[in-house]
Amino acid sequence: MQIYNGINGLRTSLNNDRSHKRRISLVPTMGNLHDGHLALIERAKETSDVVVCSIFVNALQFNLNKDWEQYPRTFDKDCEKLRVAGCDYLFHPNEIEMYANGLDTQTKVLCPYLTDVLCGASRPGHFEGVTTVVSKLFNIVQPDEAVFGVKDYQQLIVIKRLVDDLCFPVNIISAPIHRESDGLAMSSRNWHITDDERPKVIILKQSLDWIVERIQSGNLDFFELENEATARIKKQGFDVDYITCCNSENLDSAANDDKKITVLGAMYTKKARLIDNVSITF
Repeated sequence: MQIYNGINGLRTSLNNDRSHKRRISLVPTMGNLHDGHLALIERAKETSDVVVCSIFVNALQFNLNKDWEQYPRTFDKDCEKLRVAGCDYLFHPNEIEMYANGLDTQTKVLCPYLTDVLCGASRPGHFEGVTTVVSKLFNIVQPDEAVFGVKDYQQLIVIKRLVDDLCFPVNIISAPIHRESDGLAMSSRNWHITDDERPKVIILKQSLDWIVERIQSGNLDFFELENEATARIKKQGFDVDYITCCNSENLDSAANDDKKITVLGAMYTKKARLIDNVSITF
């Protein structure tokens, strides 16, 4: 695996790959890699010749500077995991390389509406940072495809809209949620979960599954289902950001005639904000 800190060096290697008709995929990350990230690498390898993984803790997508400062940097461990996984290039720029003119004057990419709801409502500016850095990575790497996890479902929908609206020639591949043995969605933020919270946090996934089961049995009173699931989570001592049934394509509130519905949830532990989702197709 070759490691690049600069844009020019990475572009030179990728231009050589393109001259040999090699298919290039991109897996963007912020590091602190777990098995879910490595599953994205594996998925990328299935349909490409060259896999590029980026590790960049993007300050633009953090609402609080202290959260950015406290985000785990585990670069050496990440490198070893990526080597074992078969990653070809690791792009690891610093902030100056990515935002040479400074964060305050950086040109930003906006994706209205989709970024104003759900996680966007409680994390203003977050998706603006995501769409900006992903746009830059698409321009730097110019991949044939990019792999994103379904766990960050709203982000996945936003990125698909970004690609459509700005005509990026990138195929977006969605990879399934990677879960712990009890069903907890793997996340770089799970290390914030305390020992006493750990057996209880599965209530988020269980509550989403419960809603799906009710929908499958014919209950389409989405508001009632959302409220009941919220109560179940609160009973375990967690605060709820949202539990919402949405149209899977555009994140509108679910309607009775939708062909696919995604049930999304976000809740707070003492130190972590956990998200998850489950989809149902009719």
